Amino acid sequence: MSDINIIALGGVRENGKNMYLVEVDEAIYVLDCGLVYPPDELLGIDMMIPDFTYLLENQERVAGVFLTHGHADAIGALPYLLKDLQVPVFGTELTIELAKLQAKKHGLKNYQDFHVITEDNEIDFGTVVVKFFKTTHSVPDSVGIEVATSEGSIVYTGDFKFDMTVTGDYATDFSRIVEIGHNGVFALLADSNAAENPKANASEIEIEQGLLKEVRKAKGRVIIAAVASNLMRIQQVLDVAKKLGRRVFLDDTELEEIIDVAIRLGKLTIPSKDLITDLKDLDKYEANEIIFLETGKTGEPLATLQKMASDRNTVVNITEGDKIIIATSPSYDMEKVVAETKNDIYRAGGEVVELAQAYDSSGHASPKDLQMMMSLLKPKYVVPISGEFRALAAQKKLAKQVAIPDENIFLLDKGDILAYKDGNIHIGGAVPAANILIDGSGVGDIGNIVLRDRRILSEDGIFLVVLTISRRLGKILSGPEIISRGFIYMKASETLLDESKALVVEVTEENLKDKNFEWSKLKGDIRDALSKKLYSETQRRPMILPVIMEASNYHPDKKDKKPAKDN
Repeated sequence: MSDINIIALGGVRENGKNMYLVEVDEAIYVLDCGLVYPPDELLGIDMMIPDFTYLLENQERVAGVFLTHGHADAIGALPYLLKDLQVPVFGTELTIELAKLQAKKHGLKNYQDFHVITEDNEIDFGTVVVKFFKTTHSVPDSVGIEVATSEGSIVYTGDFKFDMTVTGDYATDFSRIVEIGHNGVFALLADSNAAENPKANASEIEIEQGLLKEVRKAKGRVIIAAVASNLMRIQQVLDVAKKLGRRVFLDDTELEEIIDVAIRLGKLTIPSKDLITDLKDLDKYEANEIIFLETGKTGEPLATLQKMASDRNTVVNITEGDKIIIATSPSYDMEKVVAETKNDIYRAGGEVVELAQAYDSSGHASPKDLQMMMSLLKPKYVVPISGEFRALAAQKKLAKQVAIPDENIFLLDKGDILAYKDGNIHIGGAVPAANILIDGSGVGDIGNIVLRDRRILSEDGIFLVVLTISRRLGKILSGPEIISRGFIYMKASETLLDESKALVVEVTEENLKDKNFEWSKLKGDIRDALSKKLYSETQRRPMILPVIMEASNYHPDKKDKKPAKDN
């Protein structure tokens, strides 16, 4: 009998950052290693990744990283892990190529421990065998992962949906799922992202027909916004463009790289050589011959559309008669951004079609899909993952409807250890699982204090006070000068500025009279006095920064003075 722990380092109670650990006896199997893009309130933060502390502390026990598909929520954090942890990485051909692309961007050009698998491969680790099964998602070569143990299989679906109309590299292998269920499933970790959606997903054939219909109705240019890694949607755009005699123009380097990889591997087909046209030739075509494909990471296509609508994009801006198709399926927390984007487009004279809303498009399992997966696999335990808490709770309700006992369904928080030992299972203990913030090249060096300062700067601005003093003479030599940014309009606030200067002079002179003069006390007193004054006058609290310099060798009778020093 094996001891088993299931741990979510990310992907629970949030949209993205999928990373799950399955511990069987002494070995750790890592399932996906994704990132999530931050909410607006995390000013300046580029992305968030899981906390790898537990893995680094137990790196000799890590058997490998097993990837389900090539989206950022599954592979985006992998380069950050591989910088500190040398472990084998397993995934399908396209997934591995996209993972290598990410690794190269982060300086890991020579990392060699990547291994391409197919759905037929079985990797034997002795007490555990890791297997795979094909799933349907918006990127080809997606797979689910089966960790076969002596207690039964632990099945991780990754992002999936059921669609009987797709074929080839997108098709689900139902026979394998049935086989896994027949052999016995200990626990199911299933995608919850769309567990709340009351509507069934439209088939990809219906979505392509809808896209064809919308482009055909357009009398002018068509601008399509999609996530760069949604290769299924990109293929549909190319096919529709070919059928309607339009040219496709791209404005994203990352998309071109992904397309190059997908074409090389035979995962994407360009219907004709001249279909994708260089942007420099845009003016050579009539409006009704153009499809402009705008892509990027999650949220980026919408941000670009906002720039296009406000005449701030350097390549293409929205004008009267343009038809904009939002072909990405935004998460619930993006609803406000979508609504704002649509408003901006209509103001610019464009027309908007939101594909996910108009045609019930999603790359994630509907409630019926989830219940079908549970019915085929017949798991003993269900662990909803990949979604906000309300989505996890919705999957729990679905599991109970297909006769999974309430006590066998576990809603984990990040870091929770779901432990199975001697036939008993419970949530006990936790491992570090904080969000690690990425800001430029900085990893984890941005904390709550920096974020608080950024928030204050964004909300109430900065109030800078500059003066030069002489402690020997006990007087202010110059200033105070005040600089304000993002707080008040200085030309219209002369009275407040004069009163603030007088207050700074008063506080400084009091401190200079003190025989136990301290720089920190002077700066603190200036901040406290100004903070009370400014709040009483404006009801705002700007960041107050006193910059105080000392002319230590100042002599009023001498022209030679050493430079002042800042304290």
